[in-house]
Amino acid sequence: MFKHKHPYPPFIQENTTKLIVGTLPPPRFSLGSLLEKDVDFCYGSYYNSLWLYIDEIYNLNLRYDNTEEAVQQRKQFLTDRKIGVCDIVESCERDKIDASDLGMKHIKLRDLIGYLKRYPKVNTILFTGGNSKNGPEYLFRKHCRDYNMSLEVVSSEVPRIHRFYLEGRKINTVSLTSASGSANRAIGSMPLYQQLKNNNPDFNTFDFRVMQYREYF
Repeated sequence: MFKHKHPYPPFIQENTTKLIVGTLPPPRFSLGSLLEKDVDFCYGSYYNSLWLYIDEIYNLNLRYDNTEEAVQQRKQFLTDRKIGVCDIVESCERDKIDASDLGMKHIKLRDLIGYLKRYPKVNTILFTGGNSKNGPEYLFRKHCRDYNMSLEVVSSEVPRIHRFYLEGRKINTVSLTSASGSANRAIGSMPLYQQLKNNNPDFNTFDFRVMQYREYF
């Protein structure tokens, strides 16, 4: 059994208004076995691609390597845009050492509601995945039940939008399509993607995520 612990603390500033919430980076980040193009920071896996989409949207010319400069580039962008990162899983156990959300067992959640109370300017949560088992939205719903809270539907269109109230404060959640390559099949089955692909055969899943993420980042 592999004990998979999150290697990074939450990255949140006093003026943060949006919070990116995922689960856990791949085990190699906890083990200190990064690949050449990985960045030692939240969503640093080159094959997760979240930063590739953000880079495309803002033309940041980011580095993709194990340097401190690459880390600082990402921290500066988040700070400038008032965006924070607070993945919901603190640790879990795995039978197999991989990054599958479904493979997580004995999950210990972070007190995300506690962080939201501590940082009152946060008004939007950006889930990097949906309500499938052990996905970030799924685990957040479980976390909310501990506080006798629930999510209300705002829009059932992809990306789904919900809201909840915390001490009288409205917070929206947006369930973005996962940046993981495993979500490509789901994207391919979406009517909107198929329509855009028919209109432009060069349109691909990378373009689809950039289009979706642009609105919320």
